[in-house]
Amino acid sequence: MIREYIVMTNDMPSSEAKSGLGVGKIAVVLAIGVAVAAFFYFDLGRFLSLQALKDNRDYLLLFTETHSAAAAALFVLTYIAVTGLSLPGAVILTLAGGFLFGFVWGTVFVNLGATTGATLAFLASRYLLRDWVERKFGKWLGPVQQGFEKNAFSYLLTLRLIPLFPFFVVNLVSGLTRMNVGAYVVATAIGIIPGSFVYAYAGRQLGTINSLTDIASPGVIGAFVLLGLLALVPNLYKKWSGRPA
Repeated sequence: MIREYIVMTNDMPSSEAKSGLGVGKIAVVLAIGVAVAAFFYFDLGRFLSLQALKDNRDYLLLFTETHSAAAAALFVLTYIAVTGLSLPGAVILTLAGGFLFGFVWGTVFVNLGATTGATLAFLASRYLLRDWVERKFGKWLGPVQQGFEKNAFSYLLTLRLIPLFPFFVVNLVSGLTRMNVGAYVVATAIGIIPGSFVYAYAGRQLGTINSLTDIASPGVIGAFVLLGLLALVPNLYKKWSGRPA
């Protein structure tokens, strides 16, 4: 009896830890679900459109000039929420950042908000899904995980530089890998600079933009693709030469 009691007592913290972990995941899922549902239920996306930005530009400029610090803080927090919850509207926010703060400070604020939000999405994906994915598909994903872990920085940098890959998809899929959080943050912060700068700069000419395709021309996309391919050069050199990159 005493031995059974000791075994049961030793097992209790483990069971409680597992239960607490389950409750924590459920709480995170509920919080994300409620936030996303509220976004679509109240149709908040209507404020994140090109037309809405144009219609309210005078008011937004006045508010920014009058309350510059508050405007910058609200902008960054909004960007974190949009990217962290994988909501649509990041491109419009980037245009707004350039329009309201100038293309230099706009790029800085966009980078801060996008990197922070992307990191939160990355961590949420890792916390909620990675263990399950590795248990379910560990046999097949093992070699892929090892290869990605060795060259994760260059791969992610390439994905960030080439805007053909949806931003939120890269965030969520990266969380399922074994990539180091620090490398993820640095690669994201560096990789989104060119795109952020282009859209923030375009925001200064907001009145002349009638569609987002006016910004993402084939030439601009091609330049991003070249930048992304350059990020793979060290890995290609290492593979072909057999030397460390």
